[in-house]
Amino acid sequence: MKNLIPRDISWLSFNARVLQEAADPSVPLRERIRFLGIHSNNMDEFFRVRVATLKRMIELGGKKSNMHLEENPQSIVEQIQMIVLDQQNEFNRIWQGILKEMQEQGVFLVDEKKLSRQQQQFVKTFFEEEVRSNIIPLMIESLPQLPYLREKSIYLGVVMRRQDTAYQQKYALIEVPSRIIGRFIQLPAPDGQHHIILLEDIIRFNLPYIFSYFNYTKFDSYVFKVTKDAELDIDNDLTTSLVQKIQKGIKNRRIGKPTRFVFDKEMDSGLLEYLMKKLHLSRMDNIIPGGRIHNFRHFMDFPDVFKHKSLRREPFTHPAFVNSSRVTDVILKHDVLLHFPHHSFNSVIDLLREAAMDPEVISIKITAYRLASNSKVINALINAVRNGKAVTVMLELRARFNEEDNLEWKERLEEEGVKVLLGIPNMKVHAKLCMITKRSNKKTIQYGFVSTGNLNEKTAKVYADACVLTGNRNVMADINRIFKYLENASRIKYLDACKTLMVCPTSMRQQLTQLINTEIKNAKAKRKASITLKVNSLSDPQLIWKLYEAADAGVSLNLIIRGICCAKLKHKKWHHHVKSISIVDEYLEHSRVIIFENGGREKIFISSADWMIRNLDHRIEAALPVKNKILCQEIKDILGIQLRDNIKARILDNNLDNNYVRTPGKKIRSQIETYNYLYKKAWPAKPAMQPDMPEIPDVVVV
Repeated sequence: MKNLIPRDISWLSFNARVLQEAADPSVPLRERIRFLGIHSNNMDEFFRVRVATLKRMIELGGKKSNMHLEENPQSIVEQIQMIVLDQQNEFNRIWQGILKEMQEQGVFLVDEKKLSRQQQQFVKTFFEEEVRSNIIPLMIESLPQLPYLREKSIYLGVVMRRQDTAYQQKYALIEVPSRIIGRFIQLPAPDGQHHIILLEDIIRFNLPYIFSYFNYTKFDSYVFKVTKDAELDIDNDLTTSLVQKIQKGIKNRRIGKPTRFVFDKEMDSGLLEYLMKKLHLSRMDNIIPGGRIHNFRHFMDFPDVFKHKSLRREPFTHPAFVNSSRVTDVILKHDVLLHFPHHSFNSVIDLLREAAMDPEVISIKITAYRLASNSKVINALINAVRNGKAVTVMLELRARFNEEDNLEWKERLEEEGVKVLLGIPNMKVHAKLCMITKRSNKKTIQYGFVSTGNLNEKTAKVYADACVLTGNRNVMADINRIFKYLENASRIKYLDACKTLMVCPTSMRQQLTQLINTEIKNAKAKRKASITLKVNSLSDPQLIWKLYEAADAGVSLNLIIRGICCAKLKHKKWHHHVKSISIVDEYLEHSRVIIFENGGREKIFISSADWMIRNLDHRIEAALPVKNKILCQEIKDILGIQLRDNIKARILDNNLDNNYVRTPGKKIRSQIETYNYLYKKAWPAKPAMQPDMPEIPDVVVV
């Protein structure tokens, strides 16, 4: 569409902002390496899902489909190829610079050709004791087709030759068992230094030993990886249960079509042609030449061997709970707003643990999308069942890339007696809700929470989210209606009956449109009108056009969009009253918040929903109106801090330049300032963290 940025091109611009963090010399070195890992992992998922979807669109052509077809997907795929190659070059440039800085700190990434005699012996012993039994070399020339290649694995393609002839050579394939052993092995090193070798280089060193049977004298090896179509085709076969469909879809990922082939640019040409032929790839596909190292996502877990550590702050308990023995007692008196990762997620765990033990609690109902591997949330719910509570968990089996984990959780929960709901046909349940019911003095009392993020104590330490703990009757009544719908999907009337929460897919789009229209009306009447929007992604065409209409009418727009932003928000006419930024920093900005001026009677919401078609029309989502004046002011203060960020904020413009916001005066890094703001509210007498701010240039462009 005209006046819209293609969704996938905008997403690549977001991933370029992640690369900017890896290039920022003010970021601690290990964190910069972690950002390279995040960029790599993001790109893997992008090819597994979005590029795979675009290729399906190309195959469909003009055929009818439930997919929201992009205009000219072939052109978008071609643009993606060019942008990805440019980002790969920038990635390699940044990595080479980081390697030099690592050496300055006495950290050396050593390959198999640079080992001392002591290290060589260590590598031989390590291979024999830890690696040998976990690899199965395959002589691929004799196979009619390539074996199944795991898409999250890396492989060594090996070329074996004899010294006395150039004619006789063989190809072999070895999967690098990093899932079992880990990618990084620390070697014996001189005092004050750290020498690290990658697992694939340990295998490389031992190739003559691995293939000694064949009497070859020369071995060359090259890393490559394959990314495949990861979309689950959940058809409408009514005779197959959702669980069976998910299981079938996960298995089908094994044979998904390759969407990207990344390889060492020095790879032997014969081996490259052989692999491309066996993978049914052509030069028109996403064939990405790269450096010697691939699967940089593992570098998110690079060993912590550096002198300069991260400035990451420890979460602290919300002051409302500091002098109280029970979370429950506090939220039955007043609402509490938690801001993760600054506030501790333990308060949510404590709430569930209290409910599990409280003899007056009758039931707990909760939604679960992505859970921690050893989930304390699940443990609390299981304890509640054992204590005689009726526990219902809405477990979304289609949470992308968490399907297998959630299938396992389903089995465990059901074994313990938990009632597990598995979702709605053609609809994901993405709302983050909890309702606890108790009987006290012959009265029914309900309380719980509405959150913008997952119930995952691990990601709550790195995702910036908001969660309102509340005993508000109207909110609980709507959460109860949503669970009634989840238990009986044919009764859409339960969602229609929600009076306090804005709910997808029934009312949220319409209510958002009405609220924007109110701002437009007020602006045209020369009254103050503004919208502040913070979301992960803004790609819904209808709402974008409403924002354009609002901007034309003179409504002040302040937009904080972390990821995809399809809106073209730079216009001469809007120069003074439209601001759009993206913040990429140490924590992942994940909360969704909306503020409407509403003629002086502000309406403030926190939500689980991004402004995307998939969220508004194809998911169960909830947005909570925040009424408490103190909490409203807190939300406004924090968004104000973010809108003044002049260190980690980037300008979202029509050209996707990713220029940093640079303003005179005080340097404001919003994530640190937000921590300080909340810390001072909790401990007014104690000094909050005030790290030295780095020197920053006026403009930085990637």
